[in-house]
Amino acid sequence: MNEIIFLVKEADEGGYTARALGHSIFTEADTWEELREAVQEAVRCHFDEDVLPHVIRLHSIREEVVTV
Repeated sequence: MNEIIFLVKEADEGGYTARALGHSIFTEADTWEELREAVQEAVRCHFDEDVLPHVIRLHSIREEVVTV
């Protein structure tokens, strides 16, 4: 496996959540920097060393509701 993609969302209560696409990996953190570290740790824990992805892609989604 060359890469793994995480869908990142801003949490309602603050911070961020990240869910891997196609894998059962979920993590959260208060800041973007902490999230990057948490995602790296989660990936290392989930995969064996011989199948560890080379690239972790964080795909950020920001949803905002604006009233008229």
